[in-house]
Amino acid sequence: MKLNRVLLCGTMLALTPFIAAAQQASAPEANPVSNAVRSSVERASKNMVAAADEMPADKYSFHPTPAQMSFGKLVSHMIGSNFGLCSKISGVAAPTEEKPSETDPKDKLVSSLKASFDFCTQSLSKVDDSNLGEQLTVFGGRKLSRAAAMIALTNDFADHYSMAAIYLRLNGLLPPTAQPK
Repeated sequence: MKLNRVLLCGTMLALTPFIAAAQQASAPEANPVSNAVRSSVERASKNMVAAADEMPADKYSFHPTPAQMSFGKLVSHMIGSNFGLCSKISGVAAPTEEKPSETDPKDKLVSSLKASFDFCTQSLSKVDDSNLGEQLTVFGGRKLSRAAAMIALTNDFADHYSMAAIYLRLNGLLPPTAQPK
């Protein structure tokens, strides 16, 4: 009987960290939408900057068809989207810099792209889920809820990265997420 109690107590002590972890895992996350967007910014920054780095400078003028934007235009568009949407979502003014041009040198565009992601990381660091329904005025005077603007930002990341990946592959290069680890 005494041995059973000792075994039971020992088992309970051994399981205590697992029970505590299970209780913490089931607790609701405080800001799930904002946290998901911040995670997306981190992932997109890594992949999109790597894609911009991967494309050779002499291919920044490449576009698959006359109707499509050049790779340089895609990068300059990403920069504007990042600054614009992250500013609107966070309520933090975007830095006043010269607007990038698709004909800017690669190093300038990559540097500006990094800066746009740094701005998103910093400006979104204090955003929480308390005002997701607040109406924001975004590009072209459109009204969106803060939640919709956050979704638009993450959708842009997917859209822009897929375009960059296609442009890289059309030039015989592997996009960052397809490269061997």
